[in-house]
Formats: sequence, structure tokens, C-alpha cells
Amino acid sequence: MSNLYRSPVLTIFFQLDPFNPTIGGIQTCIKYILKYAPVAFHIQLVGITQEKSAVGRWQTARLHGREFAFLPLLQIADDNIRGVVPTTLRYTLALRQYLTKNEISSDFYQFHRIEPTVFAKALHGTKLLYIHNDIYQEVKGGQKGGILWKRFPWAYFALERRLVSQFDRILSCNSESVRLYQQQYPAIAQRVSYLRNTYDSELFFPLSAQFKAQAKSQLLQRLGLKAHTKLILFAGRLHPQKQPVLLIQAMAELQKQLTQLANTPPEAHLLSPFLSHLLIVGSGELEGAVRSEIKRLNLDQQVTLLGSLPQHELAELYKVCDLFVLTSAYEGLARGSLEALACGTPVVTTQAGETPNFLTAQSGLVCGRSAVEIAHCWQQVLQQPERFPAAACTQVTEPFEARRVVEALYGELLSQWQTQQAPSAQIDPLLTSYQTL
Repeated sequence: MSNLYRSPVLTIFFQLDPFNPTIGGIQTCIKYILKYAPVAFHIQLVGITQEKSAVGRWQTARLHGREFAFLPLLQIADDNIRGVVPTTLRYTLALRQYLTKNEISSDFYQFHRIEPTVFAKALHGTKLLYIHNDIYQEVKGGQKGGILWKRFPWAYFALERRLVSQFDRILSCNSESVRLYQQQYPAIAQRVSYLRNTYDSELFFPLSAQFKAQAKSQLLQRLGLKAHTKLILFAGRLHPQKQPVLLIQAMAELQKQLTQLANTPPEAHLLSPFLSHLLIVGSGELEGAVRSEIKRLNLDQQVTLLGSLPQHELAELYKVCDLFVLTSAYEGLARGSLEALACGTPVVTTQAGETPNFLTAQSGLVCGRSAVEIAHCWQQVLQQPERFPAAACTQVTEPFEARRVVEALYGELLSQWQTQQAPSAQIDPLLTSYQTL
């Protein structure tokens, strides 16, 4: 590419199909970059596809009105379901095969998994690594399932030690991961920093009390549920990290607690029992186990599985549900908690990820990891909604607004690139007129 009025090139490596996106925080992060990064950047996405004929061929794509170059490395029919060989490993091997015969030229290279960076040392440019989970908990955690590295944690950390020094910046949405990386790799500690996870305020926002009541009434009718039923929402992959079976067990405990409350003489308590229903948005390898647990606990009438939904439909659920819940074993931040809070919906979460660090007493509760403790916190929020007003929920999310975070980071990268280019290259006037936040 000629240096005459050229744009900086940002290449993103991740197993994302932009035309058939799966549910997940990394996928959403990349979509927000495409939407809100300065238009001065020419973006390339090296991902996956459902179309076999498209593999290995660059094409022009468009998402959120943003045009970008797209290179699918392999065909994946459904990335929500994990195969015998993890998609990350298949993607890494496909990247190696492509780079042995072809060159990818870029000013910035962005990775969202450590494995594909095995072949990144030959790439010349500024390299960024995003850390989306508390990786040490993810690898060392005691829950069954999860990533393949749990079987060989020593191998993961050996690989990480070998690779991290190549990155100019390491960005994590989990403050504990930032601290551990800085301690583990003091030679590059100054390159490791905290980056807020984000939500899109154009999509996630609260409804007025009147419109919320109308929308919720319509949803209850569609679901065949009684008026005034309290709606509990979970959204995420049905994956060991999220512990969806524990989610079902907590729902069973909530029903027990409500039954006990209903049988208590009215004068012995100030709170009243209520009807509740759990909505589950998402799919994944544990869907069969979740359905089995629902049947075992006789919760067919109290739980509805909605499958994966597009973001705009999920946003409508956030706006009308009474509570958003997380039962995760580990997290980075958990974007769903941000999206729910931005819609004015309180959150109950286990002690996982960054959410407990910014959740206030008026926007939700942090609970223990047993089904009984989780259900008790759900009950508190649902019985006393006045303690968790929508305004308190939305207030805590303001610093995490996607446009603000993305424009600030990529505006900084753009300014650095401009400085490095001058005076050897002529910079497009569009770039010099851009102001970072």
C-alpha cells in the first residue's frame, strides 16, 4: 500500500463469523470496535465462516454500517457447540497454514486468544492482546469442563511465558488478571493495563415505567404466564464457565423458599410470596444437561429456554425482566451484567469477574456459590424492587459506554501512528482532523 494519504490498518484475529455471529463477550467486543473505532482505520478481520467456498479468500464485508476486509480461515457450521477439537486450536492451525503461503500486512495486529499468537512473531507492527477472562481462574478452576488447558495448566503457562513479550499492549477487562500479569511478567508490567468492558447505549437503555409495564404484560401473554409473574433472566453460553446447571438448581431452591414463605402465617413476616419464571437465552454444550436438570427438578413450568437471540431481541428482554442473574465460576467482567444494568435491571452475581467490584447496594447483590445462597439473593431483589431503582442501575454503567471506551483507546492508537508516520508519509487530512476523547 502506498504511503500517499494512506490509512492505518488494524487486523483483528478471532474465530468470528460476522454474518452468523455466536453469542459471547469477545464477539460483541469486536463488533463494537467495528462500529465505534475511528473511521480513519482500515479494518481487516481474520475469522471463520459457514460457507466452505469462502474459506481462504479475502472479501469485502459490512457490519454496523462499517466496511471492512474479511478473511475466513476455516468453515465452522455452529461455533456455539464445541467439537472434539476446540475451535481455537483449529483456527490456530489454519492461521499457520495461511501464513506459510501468504502475507498479512498491517500497522496494528489485535488478538483475543493467546494460541494464535504462536505465529505472530513474524508479523511487523504494533501488537495488542486482549484478555477477556480471569485466565488464571479459568485454567486452574475446579469446575468440570471448560477449556482444554485445564488438563494441562503447566503447558498453558509455559506457552504464555514464551509469547507475552511480543505484545506492545496487553489489555484486560479484569483487574485481578491485570495484577497477576504485572506480577508474573515484571519486564513487561508497564504494557499491561485495565480496559473497561463495554455496552452499546444505542441498544441498551431503560424504558419508562409505563412502557415497561406494557411490554412486560405483552411478553407474559406470549409466554402464557400469569400477570405479575417476576421474570428472571440469564443470557450467556451454556458452558461450564457459566455453571448453567447451578442456575437451574438455584431456581428450584427459589421455588422451595417461596413455598415456605406462602405457608408462613401472614403476621410472621412482612414479605409476600410471588410467582417467578426463569428465561434462559443462549446455547452451548451443556444444553442437554440443563434440560435434564429442568426435568429432574420438575421445573418445566418455571423455566423457558429461548436459545440464542440477536442483540436487539435480547435488549428487549433486559428492559422488561425484573432481575438478571449470573452463576459463573469465573468471568472477565460479564458483559451481560452491564447490558442489564444499562436497561435499568438489577443484577445478582456470584463472586466472579469484575461485576462485584462496581455493583452497588442499590443496583444488585453479590451472592455465595451455593444454590440456596443464590436463590436467597434472588428472593431479596424480587421482593423488594424499590431497593434497586432503575436510575441506580444505569448510573454505574456510564463509564462503560462503548463509544466512549472504543474511541478513547483507538483515538490514542491513531495519534501514536500519526506521530510515527510523520514526516516520512503524507497523512490523509481525514486523520489529522480526528480528535480523540
